[in-house]
Amino acid sequence: MSVSWPAPPAAAPARGLIGAAWSDARSFVPWYPRSLTELMGKSSILVINGGLQRRVHGLVGAFFKSPQLKAQVTADMQRLLAPALASWRHQGPGARLRIQDHAKTIVFQILVRGLIGLEAGPEMQQLKQQFQEFIVGLMSLPIKLPGTRLYRSLQAKKRMARVIQRIIQEKRRRRALDGPPRDAIDVLMGAGSEELTDELISDNMIDFMIPAEDSVPVLITLAVKFLSECPLALQQLEEENMELKMRKTDLGETLQWTDYMSLSFTQHVITETLRVGNIISGIMRKAVRDVEVKGHLIPKGWRVFMYFRSVHLDDMLYEDPCKFNPWRWKVRTSPTFGRDVDPIATPLGSTNMIEGFDEWVLWDSWHEKDMSTSSFTPFGGGLRLCPGLDLARLEASIFLHHLVTSFRWVAEEDHIVNFPTVRLKGGMPIRVTAKD
Repeated sequence: MSVSWPAPPAAAPARGLIGAAWSDARSFVPWYPRSLTELMGKSSILVINGGLQRRVHGLVGAFFKSPQLKAQVTADMQRLLAPALASWRHQGPGARLRIQDHAKTIVFQILVRGLIGLEAGPEMQQLKQQFQEFIVGLMSLPIKLPGTRLYRSLQAKKRMARVIQRIIQEKRRRRALDGPPRDAIDVLMGAGSEELTDELISDNMIDFMIPAEDSVPVLITLAVKFLSECPLALQQLEEENMELKMRKTDLGETLQWTDYMSLSFTQHVITETLRVGNIISGIMRKAVRDVEVKGHLIPKGWRVFMYFRSVHLDDMLYEDPCKFNPWRWKVRTSPTFGRDVDPIATPLGSTNMIEGFDEWVLWDSWHEKDMSTSSFTPFGGGLRLCPGLDLARLEASIFLHHLVTSFRWVAEEDHIVNFPTVRLKGGMPIRVTAKD
């Protein structure tokens, strides 16, 4: 359920409330705890509304979806994964590693380069240290006295902002905007809008770094955990990725971003990981006028928490919702029986044994048109749909491809922690053995 306050709390059907928030931006506006708004600042895309929010979202979203950036991210991730894979192989059979730590290291470098053009090196390491100091304050007590968690996080953000504003100023001096944009700073600077100040650009570059710590690495880590617990899914994922690897090797071609995104079962695994894992548990909004949702009145001024988990684990929407079942995203219909065939109960390769089974209907659930529905909300929705959803899927696909085609692994027991953010308590330790 979704809860509103001040008291007494009103309950409204979560799916209806989320749908109303996506479609009616005039009734609900973003609202966050004071510590978070202090750290984000007044210029954050999470806080601003109206035309400015749409402009920033549209510019950055278009860049994140561009084939040029996807090609760059693919090349960067392959380059950064190569030494990691070599190191794991060099350690010999049974090498122990924490997936979450490696994913964070790689994804942060890739995203920062795409946002501000900074290459790996000492400055990147310093920025990462400041970012980690910054992000732990997002869910802190709203006390800004020296020595408090919030104060230290604000100081870290100021240091990060100085680095980014220096990069912006260097770009202006070099007039580096003649060619196509190379990073998100170029995109916003090139828009020619007085509203897009250096402060707004630097604040939002920091905000866009958050997925590198809390979203994409956790998506990768949870996928490895769920696959480790579902051997049938791991087998099918491995077969799909090995087939691609061997085909590209035979052709003498390197893997492109389109190759990774063409892996349909891999995308089903990612979609199901997003649904079961609930990396983003929900969003907070404020009603700016009286709103009625499914017969429930939400008074003006009330704060609302829209709980995604209650939708993703709703047994009215998903059969056996707590079960990791990537096949649920591949809808298989039998024209004879007029019903779906349970892929868990049907052995792989046995579809010919089912009378009347002669049609596959595939739902490409990773397409953006399916990402903003009120029954599947891992990337938000509406005007605030996460602009980096394609990149998140791409990075997860690349990581999983190289892991399953290069290694077998045995996972150690680990537990999901859901507060204050979703993560694996032990970082998802696995012991890997090279296939070759």
